[in-house]
Amino acid sequence: MTNTEAPLWTPSSARVAATNLTAFAAHLAARHGTQFADYAALHQWSIDHPEAFWDAVWDFCGVVGEKGTRFIVDGDQMPGAKFFPDAKLNFAENLLAHEGDGPALLFNNEGVASAPTTWTELKSRVARFASVLRRWGVEPGDRVAAFMPNCPETIIAMLAVTSLGAVFSSCSPDFGVRGVLDRFGQIAPKVLVARDGYRYAGKVLPSHEKLAEIIEGLPSLEHVAIVPFIGEGPKDLAKAEDFETLVANVPVAPLSFARLPFAHPLYIMYSSGTTGVPKCIVHSAGGTLLQHLKEHKLSCDEKPGDVLFYFTTCGWMMWNWLVSGLAAGATLALYDGSPFHPSERVLFDYIDAAKIRIFGTSAKFIDAVKKSGFKPRETHSLASMETILSTGSPLVPESFDFIYRDVKADVQLSSISGGTDILSCFVGGSPWDPVWRGEIQAKGLGMATNVWNDDGEPVIGVKGELVCTKPFPSMPVCFWNDADGAKYRAAYFERFPGVWCHGDFAEITEHGGFIIHGRSDATLNPGGVRIGTAEIYAQVEQLPEIQEAIAIGQDWEGDARVILFVVMKHGTMLDDALQVKIRKKIRDGASPRHVPAKIVAVADIPRTKSGKITELAVRDVVHGRPIKNKEALANPEALDLFIDIVELKS
Repeated sequence: MTNTEAPLWTPSSARVAATNLTAFAAHLAARHGTQFADYAALHQWSIDHPEAFWDAVWDFCGVVGEKGTRFIVDGDQMPGAKFFPDAKLNFAENLLAHEGDGPALLFNNEGVASAPTTWTELKSRVARFASVLRRWGVEPGDRVAAFMPNCPETIIAMLAVTSLGAVFSSCSPDFGVRGVLDRFGQIAPKVLVARDGYRYAGKVLPSHEKLAEIIEGLPSLEHVAIVPFIGEGPKDLAKAEDFETLVANVPVAPLSFARLPFAHPLYIMYSSGTTGVPKCIVHSAGGTLLQHLKEHKLSCDEKPGDVLFYFTTCGWMMWNWLVSGLAAGATLALYDGSPFHPSERVLFDYIDAAKIRIFGTSAKFIDAVKKSGFKPRETHSLASMETILSTGSPLVPESFDFIYRDVKADVQLSSISGGTDILSCFVGGSPWDPVWRGEIQAKGLGMATNVWNDDGEPVIGVKGELVCTKPFPSMPVCFWNDADGAKYRAAYFERFPGVWCHGDFAEITEHGGFIIHGRSDATLNPGGVRIGTAEIYAQVEQLPEIQEAIAIGQDWEGDARVILFVVMKHGTMLDDALQVKIRKKIRDGASPRHVPAKIVAVADIPRTKSGKITELAVRDVVHGRPIKNKEALANPEALDLFIDIVELKS
């Protein structure tokens, strides 16, 4: 349930007037004579006139490249539409277009700050590593893989790779060897960039043993560049050389960029892989750039010199989204390590020290800070922070309350939702609109996002499937090793032919906002009624005794019953009285249908590398089905806690 009485935050008229979105609306008015009463009207125009809209985004956002004269071909086909088929551009050229010698990158590793990387230094180091790659024979279309933390060298490597028109793909160093090989092994990279270790929760963790196995398991590798951190460097690693030595000794060549077609591959991303070997999702340079520029400049209102932060690893799509902030002229505030080391203050210290304007994080981080009892508004200024972004899982209404009560009252809280599949958002923030409790503000511009019922009819105020009914630039180019496109079509277009069905269980509110109720494939169906797991978590995780929860449907006597697993706060236990309390909380806050048949305490909950809980894996374990890819999990040992649970046998 959301509070419809009053918004939690409304932008001032002065703030609205100064936004890039207001300037963009004026740009459209000058071109097309259009006037927009509000964001909803602008959004409707953007999907009614996609050619004019995306042409205007290209020009307003200052894309560097040759646009051509055709903006969409076969725009009625999904998949099959082609955006800017005559265009030529280079992704790295656009990210390095900012002039000046201010800071481009800041870096903080668990409270330890490094010297800023200026734009001049960034361009120089990109040029040098591009020269190394060129000397190694890297050409357009070749794959370069990175097994790296979120540090400046990862961005330098990505920009060097993409400046040549090669394809970049990354995993974070917390991945196990099998998880890395399941991903990189499919794409046959020519070069691997890796760091010899990383820091997490105060511990320095060497990567050498993993790297030896990874290199051996990737026969396609011709060269390996090792970024030093713990002093091991390339020692005893096959095909390996020291990154810093390579960059220092290469003959200096001017920075150059291979301009290639709009749909030329840029990134290979990976599905979570919790139900099998991960799908390799290929994203285009032009589609990624245009979509990200729209989101950074128009949705997030980024301006040159703004400091942008997102807590992410290089194994999550939000890293790829974050680095595109360079194209808006933003300074990227990078962070690697635990967000709770040395304490829950560390990221809030970073906001004040780096003067972060846009702070991005996960819904789980916000919930964890709330549960810790920490109130940042009492200890930190946070004067620079104007926008908070949240994604990864649904942001519950109580977390909205926490932000405005205990973090900062005058801030735009933008819960956003999209995915690795589109490398961007279907729904997110609007700098013109108020923030309502528990709601994502708006549909993304140019995205024909809707919610459909099982009959393919649009619904408001009713839960259904999140769909997109028209093509958009950041649709994947293809899946790797899917020559006829069968896997691609099956992933998104089987449910509603010609319409992207994203797999989220969602609802449009009376304000035109969105609530995501969980993944469709994790939806519970007791008595044939669909229930989103997020609705249960929103109630249970308010209780002070509960640290976290996960819900699944268990096949039982010809139906499905709801099973709730809870991780208890330290010093508490799941007794009969607490079970009664949990059930009442769910019944009163959600509905009687949401009330679990069984509540079981567990010590841990399995999650993916990006921190998302894995209902499907737990459901498979409970039903005695094999888990196909435990390597996709950050803590696969937690699955053992769900084997042969006595309480679920009756």
